[in-house]
Parts: sequence; structure tokens; C-alpha cells
Amino acid sequence: MKIIEGSVTAPRGFLAQGVCAEIKKKDKKDVAVIYSEQRCSAAAVYTTNKVRAACIDVCREHLEDGFAQAVVVNSGNANACTGEQGMKDAVYMAELTAELLGIKASDVIVASTGVIGVFMPMDRIAKGIEEAVEKLSHEGAHNAALAIMTTDLVSKEIAVEIEIQGRPVRVGAIAKGSGMIHPNMATMLAFLTTDAAINSRCLQKLLRDSVEPTYNMISVDRDTSTNDMVAVLANGLAANPCIEDEKSEDYQKLKKAVDFVNTALAKMIARDGEGATRLIEVRVINAADYETARAIARSITGSNLVKTAVFGEDANWGRIIAAAGYSQAEFDPGRVDIYLGSEKLAENGIGLVFDEQKARDELKKETVSIILDLKSGKYEATAWGCDFSYEYVRINAEYRT
Repeated sequence: MKIIEGSVTAPRGFLAQGVCAEIKKKDKKDVAVIYSEQRCSAAAVYTTNKVRAACIDVCREHLEDGFAQAVVVNSGNANACTGEQGMKDAVYMAELTAELLGIKASDVIVASTGVIGVFMPMDRIAKGIEEAVEKLSHEGAHNAALAIMTTDLVSKEIAVEIEIQGRPVRVGAIAKGSGMIHPNMATMLAFLTTDAAINSRCLQKLLRDSVEPTYNMISVDRDTSTNDMVAVLANGLAANPCIEDEKSEDYQKLKKAVDFVNTALAKMIARDGEGATRLIEVRVINAADYETARAIARSITGSNLVKTAVFGEDANWGRIIAAAGYSQAEFDPGRVDIYLGSEKLAENGIGLVFDEQKARDELKKETVSIILDLKSGKYEATAWGCDFSYEYVRINAEYRT
């Protein structure tokens, strides 16, 4: 597998574009369209929040048959808690995109992100969709990545190439996410494209299984969005034999590529958390089972006290073991060793006399590594988060303005 240039237009047959429709700001791209020249197998996973944006319900309906050909996304407005009008607006976004592209409305995936409870400025959004479709190109992927951002500081893009039965196969993706990130499939969106040939059933399983150890292992602020969505389109233009068996070698090769892409994007999202200065990576090793390791790792990355300790470069390991303790996972605190990078802070649940300067040096790194050894089995899990800074409070205090 090799990383290649580009993102959603790196696979054969995909075009994209992002434009400024002035939904919330006059100088920011905020409408994106991704289009496949051929109808695709398609799959998606969505937020588990009971309060859902209109686009989530529209997409569920549109993807019931397992096919799609385009994605239309807006930022600046979540179209959530907008009632019947919000649903009409989401449907219209699909219908207009389909009309302009000459495809079926049911083959359009709709996504939105931004402020909750505000009606959509559909006149501006419609003009944005028209412009994005008119300007679709292979070079438009970066603009699309910019258009789905809200408080993100950087775009999140990646593409890789693998080989399946002698055929080069590509997977590309863009994502957004900076705040309200605590997925359970925060605000996070990710759109993947591939020219692999794979049926919809296998694609749905592949995506769902890939989301669990990637996006579902990140936390910025313990808030799960109303708009979370990860969607994938596979148009088959790589001309590999169609993947129809989830136990096949071809399936595993494609899943490995998708896992790599999703892991990379998940880490980008966590590092770009609102006001973040550090990426936090928590590894829980030697657990009795995977669920124990997963629950503890997620609990630590979600802890506000751990996050603030990292920001303050304070090696307060007590906050780490406390977060493990309220994870509701079963483990023996008296067997736990805790490491901050290479510096061991605690052994068998008891603090050690460690080198404070070495610990502080670990906390100054771009990626802060926390390791908990439960010494109870052979399972492990990794989760990602970020620190909490003063800037996080400012950004979210001023979000609507």
C-alpha cells in the first residue's frame, strides 16, 4: 500500500468541487459536491444521537438499496431541529443535485454541518450547488475538503493505492471535525471514494467494522453530534473481480486500505480539536478482553481533567487511573502500570518516584502517548483525543457569532 496525491478524486471516475455560497461567512467555501461518473455501491454509518439532522433520515432512505452516485454537503448550518421545513430542504438539496447531474435523487447522499436550530438559506445553497456542479473536476477535491470544514483549522485529506488481483485500486477520502467530537456511529463527517468493485453488502460490513476502531475511538469534547456521518462510494472502475465474500483475501486487502485511511483521518480530527495543542494517544494493553481495553482507552481520552493536565504539561497520573476507574470496565487497579511515553509513572496502581522533567518532556511532544498495562490478558485498544486549552472555551463561547 502506498500513499498517493489527492483525496476523493484520486480513484478513477470521481469529480468534486467546493464553492462559497455565503451560508454563514462571505469568505469561506461551504458547499461541496462529489460525483462518480458511474453509479456506485454505497454504504454509510450515522450518529447514534436521538436528535438527528434531517439529512440523516434522507440518507438512510436513499441508501436502502445500497447504491448512490453523488454526495452534496453544506457547512455553516446543521439543518437539525428544523422540523418539516428542514426535511423539505434536505430533500430539495438531493433533488437539485440530481437534476443538475442527470441522475436519480435517491442516488444522492446529503450531509450538513454547522449551527443547530437555524433554517437553511436555501436560495444561497441552491446557487452554491449549481456552481459546484458546474465546476466539478479532478482538481476540485481540495476545495471540497475546505467546503465541509467548520471550526477546523486544516483540511483532512488522504488517498492510497493497493493492488487487488493485479489491478491498481485506489481509496480516497476527506473528513471534517474539530468540536462536538465523540462519535458512536462529533461534528464529524467523512466521505470515502474507491474505484474498487465490491457489492453493497460487503461494503456496508467493511465500513461498519472499520469505523469501530477508528472514528469511534476519538474524542475531543464528549459531545456526540446530531450530524455524524461516514459514507463510502465504490464505482468499480478499477475493474478488479467484484468482491462478494467478506472472508476473501481481496476483501481483507481493501479493508486494510480503508482502515488505514480512516485511522489517518481520525487522528487528524483529534489533533485538530478546537483549540488543541497536542494529540493524545492512549493505548490500553494486556486487557482481559477488547471491550475492557476499548472502554478504558475512550474514557481516558474523554476525560476533561486528563485533557487539561496535558495542556498544562502536568504529569498527573492520578487523573488517568481515575478515568479508567469510571469507565465501567472490569479490571484490577492494583495491577495497573502507567506510562507517559517512555517514563513509568505508576506500578501496580501505586505511584513511583519518576523524573518530572522527563515526564514534562513527554507532555511537550506533538503526540502525547499514555500507556496503561492492565496485566490481565492479551487484548489491547488505542484511542485518540486532544488537550483542552483556553482557546477551546473561546471558540465554543462564540460559536453562533
